[in-house]
Amino acid sequence: MFPDPGRHSVKICGITRPEQAAEIFALGADAVGINLWPKSKRHMPLPVAMASLRGVAARNAFVAVLVNADDALLDATIASGLFQALQLHGDETPRDVERLMQRGVNVIKALQVRDAASLPRIGEFPCVAILLDAFNPGTYGGGGHSFPWELAARAKEMFPDKLILLSGGLHAGNVRQAVRQTTPGAVDVASGVESQPGVKDLALVGRFIAGARTAWLEVSAP
Repeated sequence: MFPDPGRHSVKICGITRPEQAAEIFALGADAVGINLWPKSKRHMPLPVAMASLRGVAARNAFVAVLVNADDALLDATIASGLFQALQLHGDETPRDVERLMQRGVNVIKALQVRDAASLPRIGEFPCVAILLDAFNPGTYGGGGHSFPWELAARAKEMFPDKLILLSGGLHAGNVRQAVRQTTPGAVDVASGVESQPGVKDLALVGRFIAGARTAWLEVSAP
């Protein structure tokens, strides 16, 4: 299951080369995100994902990244059986999330964080997993920017029953500090471990995963 409330997790998001999925899992990632939004630079069409990732998905967790998906894409994504969770980055409402959960779908709702006034929205959504990303008006992602990490720590205090995933501007050089400061349930990275959009630099991926794991051990040490 991803995200697993009992395990600190690392998700590497937005691959466009299917062969990199197995390599990323071999480096210790808990999940790989597949961006099904056609307007994304990291878009992978669902038929391509289904044809190329089925074998890897049998042993690992994939997450579908969606933005205001229509019913046809939602139905096809769910029916594919490829994904352990749907990560919603658009204007989806709490009712939209509730309807998916009623179908047995594991939902992660992504929310952009601008300031402390952004945080109460977390409580409106019925799903446990909430991904916090940077405020980036006019887009449906953080654009590689970060937000004040103390807001993620505050979100954990405000909503102790939620599983907070930290995203936005993370990379191999800062993930250790970010985890130490916020102790999120999971971290999520796309552009911060890339050589170009959708192409992951496996050395950076390895450093990112190691940095996150080291930080979680440090904050849990007596």
